[in-house]
Amino acid sequence: MTKKDEEKIKEAVSGEEEEEEKKIKSKAKEDSKKIESKEKKEMELTDLPGIGPAVAAKLENAGILDLMSLAVSSPATIADSAGVSPAVARKAIQAARTMLDLGFQDGMQYAKKREDVSYITTGSVNLNNLLGGKGVESKSITEAFGAYGSGKTQLGSTLAVNVQLPSEKGGVNGKCAFIDTEGTFRPQRIKQIAEAMQINPEKVLKNIFVARAFNSDHQILLLEKISEMIKAGEPIKLLIIDSLTAHFRAEFAGRGQLADRQQKLNRYMHDLMKLAETHNLAVYVTNQVMANPAQMFGDPTSPIGGHIVGHASTYRMYLRRGKQGSRVAKLIDSPNLPDNEAIYYVTDAGVVDEI
Repeated sequence: MTKKDEEKIKEAVSGEEEEEEKKIKSKAKEDSKKIESKEKKEMELTDLPGIGPAVAAKLENAGILDLMSLAVSSPATIADSAGVSPAVARKAIQAARTMLDLGFQDGMQYAKKREDVSYITTGSVNLNNLLGGKGVESKSITEAFGAYGSGKTQLGSTLAVNVQLPSEKGGVNGKCAFIDTEGTFRPQRIKQIAEAMQINPEKVLKNIFVARAFNSDHQILLLEKISEMIKAGEPIKLLIIDSLTAHFRAEFAGRGQLADRQQKLNRYMHDLMKLAETHNLAVYVTNQVMANPAQMFGDPTSPIGGHIVGHASTYRMYLRRGKQGSRVAKLIDSPNLPDNEAIYYVTDAGVVDEI
């Protein structure tokens, strides 16, 4: 063997050793990241400074169940809920924010964070395309308003079934929470849609949690219940509220109570946004309408809730009846999509493109 051959063998062995060392270092780095990630996930309220088991129990009773809920709360809220001093509340909030890294991030980091956004098919390709191509988006609020019989509840019932489908069929393998304020939820309709889609209707109904809200305070309380259920391990991926404004409209009558109503509704909408963002939920709400008598030309129909609901909703659709039994959805507002219209039908199988 020549000296040149020996040098080549040494170089090859050295290269293999370097490659092996790189692999070991890379694996160690990955393991370290996994451990850090696990530690972050396992952090509880009691790991924060000044938050013991008794204080954590009080916070959980007030609906603050995790670090994110604490991090986005104000010191006054925490102090009142947990019976601690404002200084302790501020310290705990700051610690939670540090752990969750809630500061600024560049656009690429934010785009990566949004990669876990999921979509639930509406059952209609036309309607999906109106909403961006895939359906109702998680981490956002999709509002549908329109006159009675325009198909708002029918779309909600279809989504309640579709959320349970596997991802390749337009679902997310999740469960649905349905807050019913008008007595519109019908198990028979859910069964009908499931049977038309050849899915086990009993199983579908078991994966839908229904609560009948009898007033606005009960409606607000139910949001906390959903957080508790998710923390307990329920894979809730869709929240439907039918309808959003019915109780607020009934309880706050007249111009004298308008400011109080809007303030309460504003807080509720912000709680909804926080719930959607924290738990990666898709939120679908229906809204009532009123006729504007001052409107001389065009459609006098306008949604209840004014600008507060309009600004809080990520996607806003106006539903109305069309020709020959069809329904028309018009996209009124969206952060990234143009105004457009889509035609769909309501059948035994729920929302579809054609009869």
